Amino acid sequence: MIELIDIHKSFEGKPVLRGVNLRVEKGESVVVIGGSGSGKSVLLKHIIGLLKPDKGQVLVNSTDLLQLDEDGLNEMRKKFGMLFQSAALFDSMPVWENVGFGLKRHTALHDREIKEIAVQKLKMVGLVGIEDLMPSELSGGMRKRVGLARAIAMEPEILLYDEPTTGLDPIMADAINDLIIKMREKLNVTSVAITHDMKSAYKIADTIAMLYNGVIISRGAPEEIINTQDPAVRQFVEGRAEGPIIIEGVNK
Repeated sequence: MIELIDIHKSFEGKPVLRGVNLRVEKGESVVVIGGSGSGKSVLLKHIIGLLKPDKGQVLVNSTDLLQLDEDGLNEMRKKFGMLFQSAALFDSMPVWENVGFGLKRHTALHDREIKEIAVQKLKMVGLVGIEDLMPSELSGGMRKRVGLARAIAMEPEILLYDEPTTGLDPIMADAINDLIIKMREKLNVTSVAITHDMKSAYKIADTIAMLYNGVIISRGAPEEIINTQDPAVRQFVEGRAEGPIIIEGVNK
């Protein structure tokens, strides 16, 4: 479904991705873990074609995104839904317009039809009767679920999650994890998430891949990552300051 082949990306001469290789099968849930600044968000933006690699290929359904013009990229992006880290709702729009934003832009549906679809998608994520509220009236967990409803509004084949549990309390974070699993099972989508929340990673992933020093250094099922002997991976998943991963001002 998705394949990154030898992806390199630098910003102002500073390498971020140094040869990333990652394959995601159809229907698979892959979680990419790694520290802050490791390049996880940069990797996600390559998958959806918001960034172009300095070197390498990004294939979606065997189509090389680098070979597409802007119209082709926009058409390809319709296959994707994305839950942003902060939900990224439009504060000036009621909830139903936020959920139906893609439908408004990319279909000929009337507002009444878009609102009906929005209400249906909100129900799927456990929200009923809030379609006319403004984002400012929602809690953090509700905003995240509205963001998820928007991500599935156009019934995508691929869902991308950017730090889906960041900023949530443990109970709400677990509820979001359950919703991610539900969306995958109910919609039969392929999922890619980036996170440093290991509890979330273990719960939602079929496969976990760790990004470190610009490359994927380990990949495996959650139980394999839990029991890894790789010192860098073990340091990260156990949340220890001491180890091969250097933290400026902490490690000696």
